Amino acid sequence: MSQHDSAALFASTAPYYHYRAGYAPDLYGLLTDRFALDADTRVLDLGTGIGVLALPLAERTGQVIAIDPEPGMLAEGRAAAERRGLPNITWIQGDSTSMTHMGLEPVRLVVMGAAFHWMDRDQILQDLNTLVEPGGGVALASGGAPGDIDPPDWKAVVDEVRIRYLGPQRRAGSGTYSHPKERHEQVLARSPFSVVEKHSWDRTVTRTLDEVVNLQYSYSYSSPAQLGPDQAAFDADLRAALAEHTPDGAFHERVRTEAIIATRN
Repeated sequence: MSQHDSAALFASTAPYYHYRAGYAPDLYGLLTDRFALDADTRVLDLGTGIGVLALPLAERTGQVIAIDPEPGMLAEGRAAAERRGLPNITWIQGDSTSMTHMGLEPVRLVVMGAAFHWMDRDQILQDLNTLVEPGGGVALASGGAPGDIDPPDWKAVVDEVRIRYLGPQRRAGSGTYSHPKERHEQVLARSPFSVVEKHSWDRTVTRTLDEVVNLQYSYSYSSPAQLGPDQAAFDADLRAALAEHTPDGAFHERVRTEAIIATRN
């Protein structure tokens, strides 16, 4: 996927992914209508994680192929699919570089979440051009670009504690992470999927203290693996700082779901 070993990077985050806000329900209605998803269509979720996109889409299409390099993520996704009675998801361990050797059948739609920014974006879009059927496309789901929505005031408390334990740069494995400087729309504009449209939905999410703390462990830069033996101390310090900042224990955040849909000209 990138210069980082994604399997090691996300290994300890899988049990905490469900603390993330997820995507707005309207996203799935849009994709269903835009690409005429039904019992005869097939969708690929590349970099599926625990299946945040795959699970709702499996209720709207005939088959979902869910690919991720991290077995722990796939295990969480399989368990969630069983709980929801969704047998039409095929879970495959792999990544964007091995996808072309899997013998996949054509798909109507490819969806990618945050994993897209870890990939060789130009190369994967070229590869997907041979896999997406006529009339199909690519959809990128995210929380929007950094700075699109003002962060909640409690996030500064989280950042202060994280920096105290892990330093000022967001760590990625043994290195540090930098968000790609080139926006996805620019990459798409020079790809086979150059017709780009954007949609967004904003909503407010309210979390408890436990949920805010556990949310931090879902991020690669503050994962249990990054914290190591300091996790217990980090946890205690973060809880104390957040409780002092927000005594009523209700942590509000305005979150965005952004969908970038790209089709061929």
